[in-house]
Amino acid sequence: MDAKIFFGSIESSKENYSERKSPYSKELVSRAPICDVNDVNKALSIAEEAAKTAKKSSLSQRCNWLLDVAKKLQENKEDIARTITDEVGKPITFSRIEVERCIETVTLSAETMRTMHGETIHTDAMASGKKTIAYFTREAAGVVVAITPFNFPLNLIAHKLAPALVAGNAVVLKPTPEAPLTAYKFAKLFIESPHAVKDALSLVYGDAEVGNALITSTIPRVISFTGSVSVGNIIIKNAGIKKISLELGGNAATFIDKSADLPHAAIRCALGAFVNSGQVCISLQRIYVHAGVYDAFASLMAEETKKLIVGSPYEDATFMGPVIDDEAAQRAMGWVESAVKEGAKSLLPPRCEGRMFYPCVMADVRDDMAIVCEEVFAPIVSLIKVESFDDAAPRMNNSPYGLQFSVFTNDLSLTQRAIRELDAGGIIINDMPTLRFDIQPYGGVKFSGVGREGPKFTIEEMTEIKSVIIC
Repeated sequence: MDAKIFFGSIESSKENYSERKSPYSKELVSRAPICDVNDVNKALSIAEEAAKTAKKSSLSQRCNWLLDVAKKLQENKEDIARTITDEVGKPITFSRIEVERCIETVTLSAETMRTMHGETIHTDAMASGKKTIAYFTREAAGVVVAITPFNFPLNLIAHKLAPALVAGNAVVLKPTPEAPLTAYKFAKLFIESPHAVKDALSLVYGDAEVGNALITSTIPRVISFTGSVSVGNIIIKNAGIKKISLELGGNAATFIDKSADLPHAAIRCALGAFVNSGQVCISLQRIYVHAGVYDAFASLMAEETKKLIVGSPYEDATFMGPVIDDEAAQRAMGWVESAVKEGAKSLLPPRCEGRMFYPCVMADVRDDMAIVCEEVFAPIVSLIKVESFDDAAPRMNNSPYGLQFSVFTNDLSLTQRAIRELDAGGIIINDMPTLRFDIQPYGGVKFSGVGREGPKFTIEEMTEIKSVIIC
């Protein structure tokens, strides 16, 4: 099926199309129009006008809009899950989970907006003030540009689109080139809804040229981007005076304390390291293990990893399918080979068959090895022996990234220390750092980004505060 451009409520075709082939079968699964700067300018101009209408629309209309989309998602769940699997190779079980999460994200955005409100302020609280009627309220920011990645090609769109639209903004969406049909099917549900705010959503496709035209335009007030640090840096430099939200890279780490439930930790770490073939910003990459339990945990981790089923993403039992492309597979093998040359060892034989890169547990890893210094974005996890949490914490923090960390322990005082001392946007106790609930504030520190997602927090990012005084 071909994807189309949406210029507001109008669906449009073009003569030139790009083709998307399955990472697994390499068969053609979708085609998307090739957009240019003229398409961007048209979409932004439509959004600029639509933002005026959206701002005046009733909250009940916008909430009903989102709830209608959630209902249609539920009705089309299997088709959209299959499209995700076709385009990015995600195992079908996890594609279905992503659709379910997307439904929750859209629904939660509507429910959250119903309860968002301003506050009254006591202007006579200080000697310099006087008694007035004063309050602040939130208003839509205007035009939002949303740019999304391949690893969660549906739910990460929802985390931008649903809060932006329910808050009364207009949106121009540029989805990942790897999943154009997934984005098209989702956008179509919004645009064809009987509750839609006319022209409030446009959809364009493209890479650097299109992205640059979107972020440098003077029309958008908000840029919301999920992707690489390098592109995030370009956005910061080129966007101008705008509200910018960036969810960038990660190098998630955990500490396994000597008091931890080791079998539980191994099960959860295997899931956190290898789900979605390690192609997750909060994929577990570094495991710092107390020396007293290092050998036992390493053995358990290897055993749990062996249980994971790698194969066709269309089989319900498959845990891991292919990585996104040949380059990703080659890069992953390069990480392993580099670490082995530096003295690490693989607890399971490294195995790569085309784009099927099997999960890899590296032992005897040191902090100076590239495999732990940089984001690997692949199904590879590294075990590092430490003497204590005092030893682990500064090494976990010694990274340009700070998205999510975790600790496995039954020591309450260590739990309290971990929450205080670990430098990340999220801290998880007794589970993998890959754990994310869509309702929570999600985002990082340092190079991991700016701003927070999660419907309530995204709405705050995509609205402006207006202060009012009545004397």
